Order: sequence, then C-alpha cells, then structure tokens
Amino acid sequence: MKENGLTHATEGGMRTSISILLLTLTAATATILFAQQPGAKDDIKDAGKDIKDAGKSTGKAAKKTGHAVKKTTKKAVNKSADKVEEGADKVKSKTR
Repeated sequence: MKENGLTHATEGGMRTSISILLLTLTAATATILFAQQPGAKDDIKDAGKDIKDAGKSTGKAAKKTGHAVKKTTKKAVNKSADKVEEGADKVKSKTR
C-alpha cells in the first residue's frame, strides 16, 4: 500500500506531527500576544484615570470637611448663644 513512496502509517504520523507543530505555534503566538507590556498610550490613559480619581477623592474630602466645619461651627454658635442667654438671665434676676 504505497502512494507516492509513503506508507499509510508514515502519512498518519506526519499529520499528527504537523498538528502538534501547528498547535504549539498557535499557543506560542497567543502567549506572546497576551504577555506584551502595555504601550505608552495605555500608560497615559491609566495616568489620566488616576488623576481623575484623585481629583474626585479630593473633592469628596473637601466636601466632608466643609460639612464637618459647618456642623461644628453651628454647635459652637448655639452653645455660645445659650451661655450668653444664661448670663443675661442671671443679670436680669440680680437686678430685680
């Protein structure tokens, strides 16, 4: 059973070898494509995103600080007003 000088057993072995070779080359190509370092464009995009996130965080922190200052100031003013009113009541009671 020879065709073109090859037996059927040798022809099947070559197909298997070629299939393994193609599979190996495909795997190697995929590995190279996915293992590449991000380019300069990606670095710039990442840096821009980081700056944007930092700006948002700074804004949130400033807003929280502003609310805390407002609350504390309001407490201090009310407490002072209470003490002033208390002092005024003492003076009023002494002058009767």
